[in-house]
Amino acid sequence: MMNPIELKKAVGSGLLSFPVTHFDDQLKFDEAKYRRHVEWLAGYDAAALFAAGGTGEFFSLNPSEIPQVVRAAKASAGNTPIISGTGYGTSLAIEIAQAAEKAGADGLLLLPPYLMFAEQAGLIAHVKAVCQSVGIGVIVYNRDNAILTADSIARLAEECPNLIGFKDGVGDVDKVIEITTRLGDRLVYVGGMPTHEVYAQAYFAAGVTTYSSAVFNFVPALAQRFYGALRTGDQATVDEILKGFFFPFVALRNRKKGYAVSIIKAGLRVLGQNPGPVRPPLTDLTQEELALLEKIVQANGVSRIAAE
Repeated sequence: MMNPIELKKAVGSGLLSFPVTHFDDQLKFDEAKYRRHVEWLAGYDAAALFAAGGTGEFFSLNPSEIPQVVRAAKASAGNTPIISGTGYGTSLAIEIAQAAEKAGADGLLLLPPYLMFAEQAGLIAHVKAVCQSVGIGVIVYNRDNAILTADSIARLAEECPNLIGFKDGVGDVDKVIEITTRLGDRLVYVGGMPTHEVYAQAYFAAGVTTYSSAVFNFVPALAQRFYGALRTGDQATVDEILKGFFFPFVALRNRKKGYAVSIIKAGLRVLGQNPGPVRPPLTDLTQEELALLEKIVQANGVSRIAAE
């Protein structure tokens, strides 16, 4: 396992991704298919992979499944760091965090707690308790009902040496700029909007130069090409991929609630891979929507042969 400083450096070094979690027809974790998928993704030079993250259906996994997923990812990812999701209430988040650490996770992504909205003092206590329960690095995910202010992040950075990262899924770039300006290089900053590529240019200007790419699951070469164009200022390539792939992809994703995850598994089906269905309450794409996704993928030069 990496120490927190090593993980921070790794996360900031390139593109990140969230492997989907494979299920069989009975919705049980399909470890063999998952391991093959993680091994495939690791060959595309992701800076880190998030096992049992949001795109990996963390919310549908029971606590005993999460360390299984982490161990499978660690066994298949080679030298690519594996960051495990954790979350829910503080006690359960600590239990999951410690089990993930024991399973070999290099770090943790702390997702928002279950439903409840809380004051900053409560959120600080929650993040601090999770950080203090483990020795590995922790990235806090600012989103939905867990939105920390710059003051709160600064306090946590002082009190929690293993808090190494801040991931934003809110989209208030002015608030992100305040945090990056105040904290400087104390943390690594990760973009976490759904299909973050369409927001990436604004976040780059705010000092957030890496992000988690869900589409990396099925078009890793295209995802890396887009990221490379962003980093080098190749605006023509950025615009080409946004118009040709990401804008039509997002339009399809927005057809129904929950499709931010479902469409990623559908992308793998388009390539001839079988990640299994999404677990309820999510729903899979219809056959008509799957055909539309296949057209988007094919129009961007990605074929089953290329995927294989």
